[in-house]
Amino acid sequence: MRIRLTLHAALRLARLSELGTEVTEALIADILAEPEKVEVGKYGRLIAQGPLDDRHVLRIVFEPNPDELVVITVNPGRRSRYG
Repeated sequence: MRIRLTLHAALRLARLSELGTEVTEALIADILAEPEKVEVGKYGRLIAQGPLDDRHVLRIVFEPNPDELVVITVNPGRRSRYG
């Protein structure tokens, strides 16, 4: 399935890169294909979570559409907080 990043998500990836956390579209696709867990967030959006490194996870807020997944934003977090 096709994955489309919103402008906000693309800007978020650029900002994370500036801060030294490299998040690629390939990593996003891998996590969306096989998430550790999926939760329901605000407005019925879904949050997929997957590994970023040993101590951190990447949480991806997205909306599934019939022909694509629309990534709203991405947020790294501590594994201890999100389990």
